[in-house]
Parts: sequence; structure tokens; C-alpha cells
Amino acid sequence: MSKRFVLVILVLFLAVPSAVRAQEFTAETLDAVVKVRAQVPAEARTARTLGPLREGSGVIIDSSGLVLTIGYLILEASQVQVTDSAGRTVPAKVLGYDHASGFGLLRALSVVGGAQPLSLGLSESLDQGAEVLILSHAENGPSGQGAYVVSRREFAGYWEYLLDKAIFTAPHHANFGGAALIDRSGRLLGIGSLQVPEAIPGQPVPGNMFVPIDLLKPILSDLTVKGFSSTRRRPWLGAQMEAVGGHVMVRRVSKGGPAARSGLEAGQLIAGVGGEPVQGLADLYRKVWALGAPGVSVPLNVLKGVRVEEVSVVSGDRYDYLRLNPSH
Repeated sequence: MSKRFVLVILVLFLAVPSAVRAQEFTAETLDAVVKVRAQVPAEARTARTLGPLREGSGVIIDSSGLVLTIGYLILEASQVQVTDSAGRTVPAKVLGYDHASGFGLLRALSVVGGAQPLSLGLSESLDQGAEVLILSHAENGPSGQGAYVVSRREFAGYWEYLLDKAIFTAPHHANFGGAALIDRSGRLLGIGSLQVPEAIPGQPVPGNMFVPIDLLKPILSDLTVKGFSSTRRRPWLGAQMEAVGGHVMVRRVSKGGPAARSGLEAGQLIAGVGGEPVQGLADLYRKVWALGAPGVSVPLNVLKGVRVEEVSVVSGDRYDYLRLNPSH
């Protein structure tokens, strides 16, 4: 059987999950999914890349109106609203943001419809082939679809972001930002982050990447009370990067960030850290983060023409750079 034929069969199989259908969503489960709408000041650091108006979904996770979403929707927001399944809109305040996981946390300032919160499941036990449900708040209210977990693997994002065991699903769900990934018992397994062209490594099967819910459990109390995790913060370069061959190429640097202040430029190739070669984004991040806390000097080996030169970047703290201004 050819690989092409296997791929065709796989795509057809994923397109219509037979055992998991939208009819299985209970009204109570759907009611726990809300629309999140955030207004971000034009002068915010992320306004240029993520936009000043952001919309997506969130999930009610406790009876006091605690709403979990994906962090980029509410990052640097000055005003946030959530809309329930009945179309009622209430204001919300930003409680916390965790860059390491990507989670964002809100509190609705009044009762959201009376929805029952979703309980947290166990994402660690979620294996390839598992049947799941994806719920999001679309234009006409909450809706969802069945899907399969097609991969559990490492994910490295160009924005200095790394997950050891991200959840990849197919078929593709259009309203992925902040969407709820749940099991057939209605337990929350993850929060939607991205659309990906290869949910299955090496195969052109479009799907989505979800942040595992297990990453929330150790930091939920900190996010609720402090707005951030007490875990040691990582040194931040302030550069967007991508893997090119055996090296890492700088796509752009954040204006006024550590990389820009150190003379790192878009188009340059990073070959190593402190003389140690790097193999892709994940390897680069781990080598940089192993050096210490924000403020540590990071010796990058940068390819300039035919020569490799050391560029010392005095790392920063991403949280200090962003204009988070939490309302609490």
C-alpha cells in the first residue's frame, strides 16, 4: 500500500469522526464556553503583531466566573468582555498570563449565565488516536466538532516558546483560539492555540495545536492571586526566530528589546550558544534558558558572512517589556 493511498484514507477518516459527534455535546458543556473579546491599546507592544482587537473563546472553570483562555487573546488588553451562550455580554478583568504555557486567565465581573464550569481532566493520559471534542464560541454562539488526537510531541514557537508535549488534533477546527478540548465525559483537556499545516509530522494534514491542561494545575493559584507563576522566569532575547538547516535564523527583533540593543539583526543566523552548536529552536531555547535568570548575558555565536562572531545579548524579562498592567 503506497504512502499516498494511506494518506488519502487517513484524511477521509479524520474528516468525519464516526464515534464522536457534535450531538454528544450537552447543553451544560456548551454553556461553559464563552466568547472573549479584548481591546488592546495601539501603543501596546503586541498591537502590531496580534492586533488591537482580538476575539476568540474561553472556558469557565469555576463557579465564580474564572475563565481560562489562550494568553495572546488578552495580552496587554485594556478592556475585556465575555459573552455567554445566550448572547449576554459582561465585562471581565485580566487576572493572569503565563508565557511558559501560553495560558491567560480572566474573571467575569458578573455572573455568566449560570453555566456549570468544566472540570479539569488529565491531559497526560491523552494518547494518539484518542477521540476528543473541540468547543468554541463562533459567530452564532457555542459550537463544536469531533476530532482525533493525531500527535503528542514537542512544539517550538518562533516567539521564544516551547512545549514539551503539545496536543495536535485533526481535522482542522477554524475557531481555534481559546477553544476547549474536552473528552467525552466533558472534562477539559486543553486550550486551543494554533492552526497547523502538519498535525501529523511529515504529512500535509491540517489541524490544531492545544496547550495541555496539566500545565495549568501547578500555576493556577499563582495566576489567580499574583497574575503570574512563581516559577523562575526565563531569560528573554526579544527575537523571533525560525529553524533553517542546522541553524536558527532571526526573523525580526523586538524594538527596544535585548536582541535589538545588542545589535542582533533580522536575517542573521545563530549557529550556537557559548560555542555549543544549536540544532533548531528547541535546542536554542533550552541552552539559553539553562544559563540563568533574566539579566544573564547570553553569548550567541552568529554567522556574519563567512565568519562566526560572538554577540553577547544581555537578556531581559519579557514581563517587564510587555505593558501588562493587570487590573488587579
